[in-house]
Amino acid sequence: MLDTSDPARYRASRRVTLVSLAINTLLAAGQVVIGIFGHSQALVADGIHTLSDIATDLLVLFAIKHGAKAADAEHPYGHGRIETAITVVLGAALIAVASGIAINAGIRLRQPGPLPLPDILTLWVAAVTILAKEGLYRYTVHAADRYQSNLLRANAWHHRSDAISSVIVFVGIVGSRAGYPYLDALAALGVAMMITQIGWHLGWSAIKELIDTALSKEEVAKIRDAILGVQGVKALHMLRTRRTGGHALVDVHILVDSKISVSEGHYISETVRLHICEVLDSVSDVMVHIDPEDDELAMPTLGLPLRQEFLGELNRNLVGIEEATQIKKASLHYLNGQIHVVLYLPVDIVQGETQRALLLQRFRDAVQDNPQVGSLDLCYL
Repeated sequence: MLDTSDPARYRASRRVTLVSLAINTLLAAGQVVIGIFGHSQALVADGIHTLSDIATDLLVLFAIKHGAKAADAEHPYGHGRIETAITVVLGAALIAVASGIAINAGIRLRQPGPLPLPDILTLWVAAVTILAKEGLYRYTVHAADRYQSNLLRANAWHHRSDAISSVIVFVGIVGSRAGYPYLDALAALGVAMMITQIGWHLGWSAIKELIDTALSKEEVAKIRDAILGVQGVKALHMLRTRRTGGHALVDVHILVDSKISVSEGHYISETVRLHICEVLDSVSDVMVHIDPEDDELAMPTLGLPLRQEFLGELNRNLVGIEEATQIKKASLHYLNGQIHVVLYLPVDIVQGETQRALLLQRFRDAVQDNPQVGSLDLCYL
């Protein structure tokens, strides 16, 4: 069970989002009020954009609270996908807000008569908004990089888009006051277009995560090189990757020598897991499947009997060979659709290489009609 909870990550995300919520509340109030009384549609549009930030900040608070919960029986991979789902909502909200701004700006551009001149105070509010939004971006992206949070990173770029849109608003107000009254409405349209682009980028990236899109080619190449660099790994196949929240998950089949012990195969797989986690910090869970043969090429071994059933049938095949009653143990290798058998006998049961060769032939003759047996060898302890 994968535990994606991180108290430090949760506390930092919550702190950053609360700071953002407080600043956005003050900015939105100032932009809308001053924009209305100061006759700047661009500033009002930017204020509505900031109001959407408040809504998204509340969604982020919800996401980081529930996304930080530990894994449980119903959610064995944790709750990281809550962040992803909320990011989709953020993207959709941005596109919806942009559509409203664009429609209002278009109506204003088409209305007859002179357009009102924005007040000088609107220019100062736009300048303060630029500085505040850029500060929020830097503060939020620092926390996002430190705690590997795609949700915070999305919100950081939301702040950067706000700062850029406020620059457009500033230019529009300056242009309107300089004798080009349509620039304020055109600035509002520019803000809408930029918000749409950011919303689409965030939403589509989150959707790709929800449908388990693989990591980038560069990241997958790093993982592949790390696996093949482990001693004992002969090859790999079925390498699959995906993201959940701020984490990456990896599944892979590795090919090892078919005759090594179970414990050695397990140790190789654990080494593979550690190497992958070392080359990519975002990887939080690795599932390594050990293959004694390339199961994409070899015949399937499904349908063959398990040990107890097979040994019962083998004993019936070996009836009449007195030495078979002294078998100490048997190793079974399920390879290429058959069972390859190694039987261990007492070292003093026969003397000389000739006698051992004759005994081996008797054993092989006894099982030659058993289609489940791929090979049979004798060892002496």
